[in-house]
Amino acid sequence: MNVPGKFFVDNQCIDCDLCRADAPNNFSRNDDEGYIYVSKQPTTPQEERDCKNAMDGCPVEAIGIAPNEKLRHGGDK
Repeated sequence: MNVPGKFFVDNQCIDCDLCRADAPNNFSRNDDEGYIYVSKQPTTPQEERDCKNAMDGCPVEAIGIAPNEKLRHGGDK
């Protein structure tokens, strides 16, 4: 389950693990269920960039930004 905050992973996730390669501090895998989730919201500019890169690289667009949220570092959605 995603921790509350800006970034989320939805049920379209195919467990490809690309997001964990881009942002290992922020994404974790539920081994029992076989999906990725946001385990820690970004707290630094680098983590926010890493999460944005993970979102941009997701092949099924399963990573998103919660409504009414904006990126603090590196522009808007």
